[in-house]
Amino acid sequence: MDEPKGTASTKPIQKLAGQTLVYGLSTVIPRTIGYLMVIYHTRLFDRAEYGVVTELYAYVTFLVVLLTYGMETGFFRFSQHKEKRDLVYGTAFLSLAATSAVFVVLVTLFQHPIASVLEYGDHPEFILWFGIILGLDAMTAIPFARLRVSNRPVRFATYKLISVLVNVGATFFFYAFCPAFRHWAVIDWLYRPEIGVGYVFIANLIGSLTVLALLLPEIFRFRIRFDFGLWKEMLLYSLPLMVAGLAGNINEAFDRVALKHLIPKEDLPMEQLGVYGANAKLAVLMVLFTQMFRYAAEPFFFNNAKASDARETIAEIMKLFVISGLAIFLGVTLYLDLFKHFVRYIYWDGLAVVPVLLLANLGLGVYYNLTIGFKLNNMTHLGIRIAFVGAAVSIAGNLLFVPVAGYHASAWSHLVCYSVMGVMTWQITRKVYPIPYDWKNMAGYTLLALALYAVSRLSALEPVWLNLVKNTLLLGIFIVFALRKEQLLQRYKNGQL
Repeated sequence: MDEPKGTASTKPIQKLAGQTLVYGLSTVIPRTIGYLMVIYHTRLFDRAEYGVVTELYAYVTFLVVLLTYGMETGFFRFSQHKEKRDLVYGTAFLSLAATSAVFVVLVTLFQHPIASVLEYGDHPEFILWFGIILGLDAMTAIPFARLRVSNRPVRFATYKLISVLVNVGATFFFYAFCPAFRHWAVIDWLYRPEIGVGYVFIANLIGSLTVLALLLPEIFRFRIRFDFGLWKEMLLYSLPLMVAGLAGNINEAFDRVALKHLIPKEDLPMEQLGVYGANAKLAVLMVLFTQMFRYAAEPFFFNNAKASDARETIAEIMKLFVISGLAIFLGVTLYLDLFKHFVRYIYWDGLAVVPVLLLANLGLGVYYNLTIGFKLNNMTHLGIRIAFVGAAVSIAGNLLFVPVAGYHASAWSHLVCYSVMGVMTWQITRKVYPIPYDWKNMAGYTLLALALYAVSRLSALEPVWLNLVKNTLLLGIFIVFALRKEQLLQRYKNGQL
C-alpha cells in the first residue's frame, strides 16, 4: 500500500531501504523484462541492426535531460514547503508540457533533415517516433515526481510496470504474431516488414502513450496553476542541473553515438556498436541498483535534511550503498558464464567490458551520493564544472583510444570519467557540506571484492559447474565478511537501521 501522508519513520535507513525496494520494483522488474528482451532482440537482429537500436537510444539519453531541464530535481527542492507543493507542481508541469509540445512540433517539421544528418535518411519516421516518445516522457516526469515526493511508490511502480508490459506485448505482436498471420487481411494492412528494427520504437511509443493515459487522473488530481515568479526561481535552480546533466550524459552516451564515426569502416563499426550495446546490457544490474536507489534517495535526503543526525545517516547510507554495489559486481562477474547466455553467442567477444562497466556504474552511483552536499545548499552550479571535466575525460578517452582499441576504450573511459568526477565532487562538498564518510572501510571492501574477482579469474576450473561452485564460495566470503563487520543483522534487530 502507498504510505499515508505525514507518516514518519523512526528508522530512516530502514525506511529508505523499503522505499528503494518498492521503487526497485518499478525499475528492476521493467528492466529485468527489458533484460530478457535482449535475449529476443539479439536473436532477432544481426550485430549491425542491434547497433541501430543502441545508437538511437543513446540520443534519447541526451535529449531527455534537455527536455526536462532539471525541473524534476527542482520540483523536489521547492516541494519541501508542503503548503506550496500544489503551486510548484502546476508550475513545473505546465512548463514541461509546453516545451515538450514545441519539441514534438519541431521534430515533426524537420524529421527529414535530421534523419539525413544521422544517416537514417531512408527512415525519417524513426526520428518522428523518437520525438513523440521523448515529448511524452518529459511531460510525465513531474506527475511521476509528485508520486515519489508524496510517498506513493506502489502507484509509481504500477504505472511503470504497465508501460513496460505494454511495450513488450507490442514488440511480440509486431515481430512474432504479425509475420505468422500475414495472411489475415488486417495484419497484411497493418504490418510492413521493411520497417524492421523500427517496430522496437513503435512498441516504445505505444508504451509511452499508455503511461500518459494512466497518469491523466493524477495530472488533473490537483489544481494546476502557474506562477511566473516561482517558475523563474525554479529555473535558476534547475538549469545548472540541466547543463550538468547534459555534460554528464556525454559521459554515459557519447561512446554509443561516436563509435560508428571513430572505428574505421573496415572494422565494421555498426557491428562493434551492436556488440558493445549488447554486452553493456549484461551490466544492467548495477544500473538498476543505482537508479532505484536514486529514485528513493533523492526525495529522502531532501525530506530528512533538517534532522540532527542527517549527515551521519548520509554517510552510513553511502557505505551500505558501496557494499551492496560490490556484492552486485561480484554476483555478475563470478557468474558471467551464466549471464552471457542472455545474449547470442555472436556477441560474446565483447564480454571483457562487462566487469569494467559494472565498476563504472558503481562509481557513478557513488558520485550521485556525493552530489547531495551541494544540492542541499542550493549550489547546483558546482555540478557544472564537475560534469564538464567528466565530459572532457570521456570525449578525450574515446577520441584517442577508440580508433585503436575499439569499444574496449569506451568502457574504460566510463570508469576513469566517473572516478574523476567522484574525487572532484568529494573535494568540493567536504568544504561546503562536510559528511563523515567512512572512506577507509569502503576502500577495504572494494579491495576485497577486486581480490576475490582476481582469484576467480586466476583459478578457473573445469567443468563450468565446478567453477560456479568455487565462485559461490568466493561471493559468500564477501557477504559474510560484510555482514559480520558491519553487524548488520544485529543492528537491524536492535532497530538501529
